[in-house]
Amino acid sequence: MSVNPNEQPGPGGEEPKAAEAPQPAGRRETPEAPAALPGPMPASVEGGESAPEGAVSSPEAAAGAGGAPDGRRRLADALWPPRVTRAQLVVALLLACLGFGLAIQVSSTSEGSALRGARQEDLVRILDELDDRTQRLEDEKARLEKQRSELESSSDQAEEARRQTQEKERQLGILAGTVAAEGPGITLTVTDPVGAVESDMLLDAIQELRAAGAEAIQVDGVRVVANSYFTGGGDDMRIDGTQVTAPYVFKVIGKPEDLEPALNIPGGVVQTLEKEQATATVERSAKIVVDALRPAKRPDYARSSSP
Repeated sequence: MSVNPNEQPGPGGEEPKAAEAPQPAGRRETPEAPAALPGPMPASVEGGESAPEGAVSSPEAAAGAGGAPDGRRRLADALWPPRVTRAQLVVALLLACLGFGLAIQVSSTSEGSALRGARQEDLVRILDELDDRTQRLEDEKARLEKQRSELESSSDQAEEARRQTQEKERQLGILAGTVAAEGPGITLTVTDPVGAVESDMLLDAIQELRAAGAEAIQVDGVRVVANSYFTGGGDDMRIDGTQVTAPYVFKVIGKPEDLEPALNIPGGVVQTLEKEQATATVERSAKIVVDALRPAKRPDYARSSSP
């Protein structure tokens, strides 16, 4: 650094500072710029000078500066209020129908799962029993249609109606227990050496026999009808209030080929009684007589609505 000899040192002995070099024309001293942030370089402006600091150089930079709040606002505007189109409604309806169908399929599958563990012989027996019940219903339908045609084509409709009324009265008398009956059927004998048979076991036997087509039932001299009830058990078994004792003898009129298999199905009456150390024997017969009668009781309140 050169010193002008004409200049004298100032007070305190300090040396004079060197004269600052003149700034070139066209250049101005600017404060030190901060370190550049990562991102695209600012575009040059005309004349070769850089754009002023803070100026937005492109749409991308503008979106980066204030795009986040605007983007959330646009997303909120797009989601609310919801706009449901016809295609969305159709898809929702199809999905609802599909779910309903799947629920029904699962329900039907769970109902039929009880028969999955049955043996082939048991399944064949159950199918035969269902076929027999269907055949009985078809026969009853054919009989009723025949009666209707006879009433429509008979020359003496009054006489035909009277005859059918008497036949119907006889059938209802058998069901009500006011008329004796005979026909093919079975005899079921239940022995109870240890007194373990309860009333619900005998009631289950009655229900199975009725489901198999039993038309008249008698247990130890007591006529069993639709409103019969069983109480007690062991040494105090009662049917409709009348005491019965073991061995219990069931006289049942119906088709023997249907009645006997109904008692011997897996988990049925016979197996249930054997678990209680009781025995049940079934004997088929071409003629079973059910002669125990019940008194005809006049209803207290019910009256016929026909003239």
